Amino acid sequence: MLSFLAAPFAASLILTGIHAYLGVHVVERGVIFVDLSLAQIAALGATIALFLPWSNGDPHAPMVYWVSLAFTFIGAAVFSMIRVKRARIPQEAIIGICYAVASAAAILAMSKATSESEHLKDMLVGNILAVSWPEVGRTALLYGAIGAFHFLFRKKFLAISMDHARAEAQGISVKFWDFLFYASFGFVVTSSVSIAGVLLVFCYLIVPSVAAMLYADKVGTRLAIGWSMGTIVSALGVYLSLQLDLPTGATIVCTFGLVLILMASVRPLFHRTT
Repeated sequence: MLSFLAAPFAASLILTGIHAYLGVHVVERGVIFVDLSLAQIAALGATIALFLPWSNGDPHAPMVYWVSLAFTFIGAAVFSMIRVKRARIPQEAIIGICYAVASAAAILAMSKATSESEHLKDMLVGNILAVSWPEVGRTALLYGAIGAFHFLFRKKFLAISMDHARAEAQGISVKFWDFLFYASFGFVVTSSVSIAGVLLVFCYLIVPSVAAMLYADKVGTRLAIGWSMGTIVSALGVYLSLQLDLPTGATIVCTFGLVLILMASVRPLFHRTT
């Protein structure tokens, strides 16, 4: 059983590494539901890809992934264009609308592809227990490349996330770098959702960053706390799912919630932030 859970646990560590970092940007930008929206847009792209002749109706065909990724890039372009200094409509409202419309469109499309609807639902919900070592390896390489890209241009990404107006005043092309951020984010979401599902990916993205904000202001410290929390929760969630015979993904999600409550409860015992 332990060997069976080894690959899911390794996948959860990879998810922790990239999502805890991206979560810092997402929380600072105030676009909490951007991963849900991009994930649903990716699912819509995968649904539409099934109607294309070269997919042969196979939801796991490579073409389905690339069409899904193309839709994610479209979403990235939209989200990067709607962020302005004095917008009449909040960016989060547009993100929510995109999520709702993409969800409805995917449901309409799936109603015309009944034979593949179950496969698409499985892809959206995810099943981290079904992840294989080759898939873990490919995901690690992809996320490593995205991580290296963000590290190389970390100053621009952090400047835009932490103080949008100041970054614009410094002459940084905010829309261009916003697009690169959301495009790289789209790569991560498209791959992560197919492995772990929307709920678990959302927890890996948001919960460690929120917990870290309770104890630290500096980005480096928040990343350390987020990565530590994600690793501990992943190990604890996998262990509890094994001992209690529970679904692994749902167990990790609930463990995230319990640990966050615990961290928030003991926060008043600390007299100063880390």
